[in-house]
Amino acid sequence: MIPEKPKPAATSQGEIPAAMAETDFSLILGGPLYQLLLRAHMVQPTMALVRRRILAFVLITWLPLPILTALGGGFLSGVSVPFVYDLDVHVRFLLSLPLLIAAEIIVHRQLRGVVAQFEARDLIAPGDRKSFRDIITSTMRLRNSVMIEIALLAIAFTVFYWLWRSQVSLGVASWYASGTGSAISFTPAGYWYVFVSVPVFRFILLRWYFRLFVWYVFLFRVARLRLQLNPLHPDRAGGIEFLSLSVDAISPVLVAQSIFLSGVIGNQILNAGATLPEFKVLIAGFVLFLMLLALLPLAFFAPQMMATKRATLPEYGAFAARYVNAFREKWRNPSRDRDKELLGTADIQSLADLGDTYDVVHKMQMLPFDRSVIMRLIVLIAIPLLPLALTMFPFEVILQQLIEIVV
Repeated sequence: MIPEKPKPAATSQGEIPAAMAETDFSLILGGPLYQLLLRAHMVQPTMALVRRRILAFVLITWLPLPILTALGGGFLSGVSVPFVYDLDVHVRFLLSLPLLIAAEIIVHRQLRGVVAQFEARDLIAPGDRKSFRDIITSTMRLRNSVMIEIALLAIAFTVFYWLWRSQVSLGVASWYASGTGSAISFTPAGYWYVFVSVPVFRFILLRWYFRLFVWYVFLFRVARLRLQLNPLHPDRAGGIEFLSLSVDAISPVLVAQSIFLSGVIGNQILNAGATLPEFKVLIAGFVLFLMLLALLPLAFFAPQMMATKRATLPEYGAFAARYVNAFREKWRNPSRDRDKELLGTADIQSLADLGDTYDVVHKMQMLPFDRSVIMRLIVLIAIPLLPLALTMFPFEVILQQLIEIVV
């Protein structure tokens, strides 16, 4: 049973913000692993103790590897790929995995605030408010599924082990194994790496994909409610542009995967004789996939946004026509007295305000995010992949090119 979450902290005036007062949505606070960590005092309902969790997972996944390798050989030499030079291992367990764990507190806090905005902004029609709360309840029930997490654990130890052995392993004598295919032979460190460290990483990653699936389900069901979108909202998204904050919330999960891919490719280049151009299609496809992973669920709201714009644009157009016709009728007959009266009249300002209002409706977006969100996401995903360029060009050349671009 999940412990009751503490109430949000009070403001300086002693009041709980309305947007957070009744929101119990969280993609993180649930599931067997969360309950296990809770009993082990590795996590709290506020998602505190993140450093303790990161340290624990590093101690389990990475630390035994150098110790066992040092005892059995292959730490610095003696094999084609010594432990010290296995870039994939260090990047996966010292950078990517800690970021996946740290991302929990970011996703928990930010997505909870995003979901609270639906009610704080009166976007849910009165007749659908119970349905909205029911959607949250059923979504949290899906998040807590024991069977799904067990299935993910089984997949991490079976299906993905086969994929790793046939597609990802280096295929040369290394600190963890020698031989290839069915003739592969693991070292003591290799057994821990293959049957403990890597499955733990896979499970944490698969668990994140399940959480994102839960997020998809929630947004899909909310998008089918009768949302009270306001085409006059200055965010030019009917009042739901706040959903783009979800992209920032899950971006650490995406960056962690980009770091992981960079380590895998870098390892192939450093230790298996591969070259960066061989992976250009993989890199492009992976970046596109991660972008769609974050942006695609927001497209669920596109039909309602388009319908709102189609329904209200003629309405405001007709209103604008009546106003400008009345304005012209009132001021079209020139005279000296009329010119004096025109100076400082509120009609001119009202006409300008009318134009701004119609422009907001006319330029209402079809999606609850703009180009800046896309560009920011591309940069975040691409940054971990940039060091791979050093395998083709000297650092000095890359630095000079960047300086020329900036200057």
